[in-house]
Amino acid sequence: MEHDLTYDAGMFKETFEHSFTYLNGFLRNTRRFANRPALTDPLRGLRWTYAELNREANRFARALLADGVGRGEVVTYQLPNSAEFVFSFLAPQKIGAINNPINFRLSPGETAFILDDSKPAVFVYDSEFRETALQALAMAEHRPKRVVMADFTGQNEAPEGHVTYADYVRDRSEDDPPLAPKHIYEENTRLYTSGTTGQPKGVPLNNVNDVLSAHDVAMHFPLTPMDRTMNMSPWFHRGGLHSGGPNPTLFVGGEVVIMRHFNPKTVLEYIPDYGLTFVIGAPPMLKMLYQQQLKHPADLSGLKGIVTMGAPLEKEDCIRYQQTLTPNIFNGYGTTEAFWNTFLRPFDLPDMAGTAGRSCTDDDVAVVKIYPDRKAEPDDVVARDGKEVGEIIVRSVGKTAYTYVNKEAESRKVFYKGWIYIGDMGTWDENEFVTVVGRKNDMILSSGENIHPVQVEEILNQHPKVQEAVVVGVPDELRGESVVAYVIKSDPSLTAKELGKYCSEHLMLATYKRPRFYRFIDELPYTATGKKKHFEVRAMAVEDQKQGLFERV
Repeated sequence: MEHDLTYDAGMFKETFEHSFTYLNGFLRNTRRFANRPALTDPLRGLRWTYAELNREANRFARALLADGVGRGEVVTYQLPNSAEFVFSFLAPQKIGAINNPINFRLSPGETAFILDDSKPAVFVYDSEFRETALQALAMAEHRPKRVVMADFTGQNEAPEGHVTYADYVRDRSEDDPPLAPKHIYEENTRLYTSGTTGQPKGVPLNNVNDVLSAHDVAMHFPLTPMDRTMNMSPWFHRGGLHSGGPNPTLFVGGEVVIMRHFNPKTVLEYIPDYGLTFVIGAPPMLKMLYQQQLKHPADLSGLKGIVTMGAPLEKEDCIRYQQTLTPNIFNGYGTTEAFWNTFLRPFDLPDMAGTAGRSCTDDDVAVVKIYPDRKAEPDDVVARDGKEVGEIIVRSVGKTAYTYVNKEAESRKVFYKGWIYIGDMGTWDENEFVTVVGRKNDMILSSGENIHPVQVEEILNQHPKVQEAVVVGVPDELRGESVVAYVIKSDPSLTAKELGKYCSEHLMLATYKRPRFYRFIDELPYTATGKKKHFEVRAMAVEDQKQGLFERV
């Protein structure tokens, strides 16, 4: 319903609705920063200015047009952080198509699921993941018009029926293609969730979402045209693409430095060598940077900050990182659906470390009550006392499209009255700092008591001989579920008996929350965003229990 306005809004609406696009933001930089560096690939020894990057994107866009790729069609790419990733992000936008980066760590079956779900006109994959791509294409019912293999080495031939990226764009015009007029509500980027509780879900992002995600980073770092960023994590997820990755950096006019695969030693070399001002990654990456810096200190004085996301920072870790890496540590918490929604800035740390922060500038957060048969209304909140546990919900009007692709029922379940019910459990305090205690479906129910794994994990991780721990529930005829802890040792002398004694004496761990079983392992499964895959560990625990592999305390 139109309201009577005090002015003629016609020109504003026409201009805003067709001009407030991510592509227009990038194109501004190809003019005003034409000769400044936009993208650097250290492994290849290549650097593209904004003008050069635009020409490369034009070549790809022209090739897509020649294949008949049209408005609203999908271009799916399964690539590591690379120049081809950036070309694949930009080129579809020039012709009104949808760019769709997907996880290169997926299995062939999971990749095939996405190909059938999004039905891309063109599928681009890296030669490093050739076998996964070939198997996925064989399993998928959908057949893309064109399959393109990006080859980092330039030495591999494409399989029969495929074409290398170099051949695909060869001899294509570098001039701007006829730019497809776009509306701000048209889908621009499609991401897929990590699939921690099932098959990945397609998350459509429109132009408003992409632009305001870039604005959000510009506000919160803050990020400027003088910055050089390197997101150490894979770009295919929200925290990779949008947190100091290609999306915000190319929008504001900064420079993106590529890290193809994470290596802590290389990161510490790149920071002074390339004048990096922001590096971004998941908490496990920061731990490895910290350990490497202790052994071989690098000059990190040029850093404005290190930004982490995917999981909260424990307080002791935060203090160590601030002392050893940079005092400017940032921590964001959010979702694929809506980017980050709460944020911790350096002035919040280390005091509020362990929390997920409070809501970002344009967002809202609440913790609502949990009912067995329905979701709580957005105003049905738990006490702001830091104790009562509820479900964390967020409202991010600019960074989400409030839906999933091809999943109406799931959309109705998660998106409600402008809020996102993301399934995380937590508390909040009088200043609306949120603390995450676990996932709803990760909760352990033992003898009628709810046990949140994150709390137990944090206490185990404080033990000096523990490098990392994950806690899940296993079937127990008497209690319903018992607590089992999977632990990576930092000291080989650590025993289950020692941990049992430690937990029994810990003043912050109730008796019913203590692990009854332990198993020592060498590595834990993580999602691409640095979150522990409790569902995988839970499945593993059931099998380990049957085989009698646990140590009881």
